Amino acid sequence: MFIGEYEHTLDEKKRISLPKAFRTALGKKMVITRGLDNCLFIYSLKNWERVAAKLGSLSFAGADTRGFNRFMLSGAVEVEVDAAGRILISEHQRAFAGLKREVIFAGLSDRVEVWDKARWHEYIQRIEKNADALGERLKEIGAL
Repeated sequence: MFIGEYEHTLDEKKRISLPKAFRTALGKKMVITRGLDNCLFIYSLKNWERVAAKLGSLSFAGADTRGFNRFMLSGAVEVEVDAAGRILISEHQRAFAGLKREVIFAGLSDRVEVWDKARWHEYIQRIEKNADALGERLKEIGAL
């Protein structure tokens, strides 16, 4: 399970060190893909296989399904951790997530999200302002 928030910096070669807390669970190889809210999702190969299987089981007849599959699957890249614990994030993924130099890794149970630091702080501020209302809505549907 991935939890926690960690700040790291992209180096001049666009590599970034994975937080030590996530390295073991992610493994030597992992998949990075476009995520929701303009962040990136990182999955262990095992978790990625589950996600890809779920997406692949959906009917391709619906435009929304085709679009979401294209979004997630075509944006995916398998990466390997180097000896120094770093990964390379592709140019198209950095552009999608607006990654500059300072990056936030956020653990969210079955995946790790990668955010540009400024975007992360803007997003978290919005969520924190609405946390009580979100909790109430989740309670109403039986999620809490």
